[in-house]
Formats: sequence, structure tokens, C-alpha cells
Amino acid sequence: MPTKKANPAAVEVGTVAKAAVAQPTLTSLRGVADWQEAAAWLRARGIEDIECITPDLAGVPRGKMMPSSKFTSNTSLALPSALYRHTISGEYPEETESFRYEPRDSDLKLMPDLSTLSVVPWETDPTAQVICDIVNTEGNAVAYTPRNVLKNVVRLYTERGWKPVVAPEIEFYLVAKNDDPDYPLHPPKGRSGRAILGGQGYSIAGINEFDELIDDIYHFSEKQGLEIDTLIHEEGPAQLEINLRHGDPVELADQVFMFKRTIREAAMKHGIYATFMAKPMQGQAGSAMHIHQSVVDIDTGKNIFSQKDGKPSKEFFQFIGGMQTYIPKALVMMAPYVNSYRRLTPDMAAPVNTAWGYDNRTTAFRVPVSDPVARRVENRLPSSDANPYLALAASLGCGLLGIMNKIDPTPPTDESANEGAIDLPRDLLKAVSLLEEEPALAEVFSKEFIGIYAGVKRGEFETFMQVISPWEREFLLLNV
Repeated sequence: MPTKKANPAAVEVGTVAKAAVAQPTLTSLRGVADWQEAAAWLRARGIEDIECITPDLAGVPRGKMMPSSKFTSNTSLALPSALYRHTISGEYPEETESFRYEPRDSDLKLMPDLSTLSVVPWETDPTAQVICDIVNTEGNAVAYTPRNVLKNVVRLYTERGWKPVVAPEIEFYLVAKNDDPDYPLHPPKGRSGRAILGGQGYSIAGINEFDELIDDIYHFSEKQGLEIDTLIHEEGPAQLEINLRHGDPVELADQVFMFKRTIREAAMKHGIYATFMAKPMQGQAGSAMHIHQSVVDIDTGKNIFSQKDGKPSKEFFQFIGGMQTYIPKALVMMAPYVNSYRRLTPDMAAPVNTAWGYDNRTTAFRVPVSDPVARRVENRLPSSDANPYLALAASLGCGLLGIMNKIDPTPPTDESANEGAIDLPRDLLKAVSLLEEEPALAEVFSKEFIGIYAGVKRGEFETFMQVISPWEREFLLLNV
């Protein structure tokens, strides 16, 4: 299908346009090499304010805004450590043996990654944004923060002479504005004046219903140096999917992080919401974040999933074996909320198994049809509500464990894989327990991260349990 794409002259994250080395500030849509170039880049665009942002455990942008002059004057930026210990509703869980607060709630420092510097195109005043890493007061990376969790997994590949390559696909719904959470969500009206119905998979008319909004998504993305590969209408009513170009895991996680923000802002400009909830509408398909994954040799650039003769390598099969073995235990990093498990149910277009197969969309791990050079594995389990840094870390980490431990996969599945028993944890608490009980995952993601993450997830579950649902009022009020 024909697609709109970002400006092909857009510079890759962290690079400078080779054709204009002398004037990188005039050409780079995203990223500069150093602080001197950053100052020139800001001046060239008349930037007044800088948003220094970083993802919390939920993937929500947190940080500080400041004048651009202060940003380039070696200002120290700090956040409290408690920021990584509160729930999505802003509450702070009780301490447990493995979930502890830092006694002094001491500072963590924001370290801007200048390769992510870009404009904020929806702001009326000239504004820029930069993604920051988190370090402690000694300058050491804080292992439990999401971007560092993913960086550590990538480092484990680098130590073996490999580089993982990923391509995320993010599904989301457009919904009419709803200021009362007691009422169900429903699709917005498109340009026809009518709400779009479900069952419009790959419908061009479905996309055209929101043509002006989609134009803004492309425009905002181009201004930030973000490139969309394709955009389609999915099965749900006003459910869309954006596919990103393959690349480095940290760079792609950064892009998903920024795309979520971009899409929400574009939707609000048109008086509607964009939601990445895994299951926003009862009876409709949920929203996934499928992840395509391969691994290349750093020295040769060749895909290690393929042998010289083009046949699958042992690493390819072991990567799948690792995902089959460990992803059910790391699922909470890909399905982080109670709502996430409403998507992972039978007959709702989502896998509920650990099977794999060639071009089989009913399996959790699908191997698309491709040439040997592009051999890859698609993980279809993560939901779009997941923190992209943690979802990518979990998927790549579990695959690497399979290679490290030489785990063979089951035979590939040719038939529907969703007709047997469910192979995954069915609820948030079970998923949290599985994460805590697997020692191999602690070695990859760190014990500190798992303790903090598990404590926050249990806190969110307890908050959820305080809410009485319409189902309970409907069937229990007068019947029990």
C-alpha cells in the first residue's frame, strides 16, 4: 500500500549529515555530536526552552524544563530516586524484603543524550527535547532505570561480538474524548461524520477517515527526525498500527517512547484521544507492540540467524528456545497491567501460547517469510501499554539466555496454536511471581530492578482491587 514517509534527508539518531559536516546545526533534524554543536543547533532554531525527559518504569516521560541558555551552561539536573518507585496512579507501595526505598530519597542525575536532541513540533514557542540517561551522584549508571536495563542487555550481546536489531510495530486506538472513567470508550467520528466500525483491517478508507490527523502525525514525526515505515488500519474500530524501520534497540525504544507522545499530541490537536491501553474496548481486539528481532555479527554485519548456505543457524533455534522458556516468566515486562491480561485471552487475535512457526500468526513467536539475510523472529506477545525499553530488554534478554544455555525449541507449529491450553500467566500477580522466581532473569536484568519493578506492580494490583467494576454491580448486586 502507498505510505507517507518522513523526509529521507532526516539524519539517523546520533549522527551528523555527511553532506554538511561544516553546518550540522542546519541539517540535523535529530541529534548532535557534542555540546558545542548543541549550542549552535539551538541558536539556529531560536529555541527558547528545553524539555529534559526520561522514561519512568511505566514509560511515562518525566523530567525538567528549562531555558536553553541554562541547558548549555553545565547545569546539574536531578530527580528524586522515589520517582522509580511509584505506581501508574502516583502511589507509593509499602516496603517489602525486596522492594525498598532509598533511605534518604537522594538525587539521581539526568544526563542528556545529545544524539536524541530534537524540536517539539506541537509547542507554540520554539521548544526542544532531549532524552536523558539516569546516573547516581558518582556518575555511575543506575541499573534499575528502563533505558539502562535495555542498555545492559545490549551490552551482553556486544560482549559476544553481536548487535541485536529490532523493528517494533505499535498498535493504538483513537477514541472520542471521555472525561468520566465510569463510561466505556467508543470510537470518534471521522471526516464522514460517522464513527468508524470494526473489521476494517488494512482499509484505506479507514485511514482516510482521519486523514488530517495522520498528516499531523507524519508532520510532527518528520520535524523530530523520526521515520515511519508504514501505517495501516487494524481490525478494531479506529485502531491503527505504525511500523518503524529496523535498527538499534535503544534507538528504536527511544523512537517508540517519542512516537507515543507524538501520536497523543496529534490526536488531542483534533479533539480526540489516542490510547495505548492493551484492551480499551470490550469485545474488540487489543493493541500489541510486536517486535521483530535479529542479531548481526559486529565485525561482518552478517545475520547470525543464517548459515553460509542460507539455512537457519543453531543460534536462531536457540534464540527461539530461550523465548519459549523464559518469556512466560518475564511476561510482566511486556504485559505490565491488569488490563494487559484482558488482551491475552483466547479468540481475541492475540497469542496465548509459547509456540513458534513459520509465517503463523497464531503463534507467540512467528518467523516471517524472508531471505536468509533478513531472517528474524517476531515476538507477538508484548502489548502496546508496555514500556518499550523494558519490553525490548525482556524479549532480547530471553532470546540471549536461550543461546547462552543452548536451549532447543519445540518443533514449529503448522496449525492454529491458540486452541489448546493457555501457556502464559493469566493475571498480573502470577506474572510478577514468575519474574521474581527465575534466577536467570535476575542475572540479565539485575536483582535490584526486579525487586523494584515487582514491588510497583504489586502496588498497582492492590490499587486496582479497590475499584468495584460494572460486572460486579451487574451480577452480584441483587443475585448473591
